[in-house]
Amino acid sequence: MIPVAFEYKKAETVEEALAEISAGKGKLLAGGYSLLPSIKMRLSQPDLLVDIANIPTLKGVFRENGQINIGAGTTHHDIAKNELIKKHLPFFAEAAGMIGDVQVRNRGTIGGSLAHADPAADWPALVLASDASIEVRGSSGVRNIKATNFFTGLFTTQLQEGEIITGIQIPVPAEGSKMIYLKFSQPASRFAIVGCAVLRFPDGKTNIAFTGVADTPFRDRETENAVSGKALDVSNLDASINGIGNGVNVLGDNFASEDYRRNLAKVYLKRALQAVA
Repeated sequence: MIPVAFEYKKAETVEEALAEISAGKGKLLAGGYSLLPSIKMRLSQPDLLVDIANIPTLKGVFRENGQINIGAGTTHHDIAKNELIKKHLPFFAEAAGMIGDVQVRNRGTIGGSLAHADPAADWPALVLASDASIEVRGSSGVRNIKATNFFTGLFTTQLQEGEIITGIQIPVPAEGSKMIYLKFSQPASRFAIVGCAVLRFPDGKTNIAFTGVADTPFRDRETENAVSGKALDVSNLDASINGIGNGVNVLGDNFASEDYRRNLAKVYLKRALQAVA
């Protein structure tokens, strides 16, 4: 597979990258593990690739004002190994360690994954369950978009033409919160056939998010309402998880039929809730 010819430029700052893509013909290159295959298959035919992989202000993890801030250019590997993440958001570290293989984790970035919005990617479930905000920057300034509003459909988001994701901001969960990310993965790609992220706060409030199940990652509000504030014993769990997938388009493909995927979602949600009980 041979891509069409394109121009390549390496940006040193966010401002430089924004200037390059302002005409609407450029594509941003971070890790490249989603973009480059689509270019090789000619599903995407950009005139210009703007490499933002080495912009220093897009990298790193720090805590500020009760939030964990993750630069959009931070790699999966760096998130998995970060001590701040391990302490306050251990399910982020768990998820990062499950992504792809070593090469993908070393070069792929959280911002690139969120911008691509693959319905089977891991990060969307994590940012949804943690009530994160996505910081984006364009020629008109900076916007902060709640993760629950960010994903709008299959491979589509609120990100507008000429904007760059610059960071992800996650409220630090209250001490005593429990969280987990579990997934049933496609063995070759390691993408999620079903991925489930659960965050349970000390007061019993429970956030539940899925990836891989539908054409868009989603918060499972029906089950959240059913389990929040209640004991997570066997009888409650069995009665609470039957509504998974209500109101969303559950996928059926050559990896899992719609019925099988829906059943997998119930199995993995039950395991996740038992783990945080």
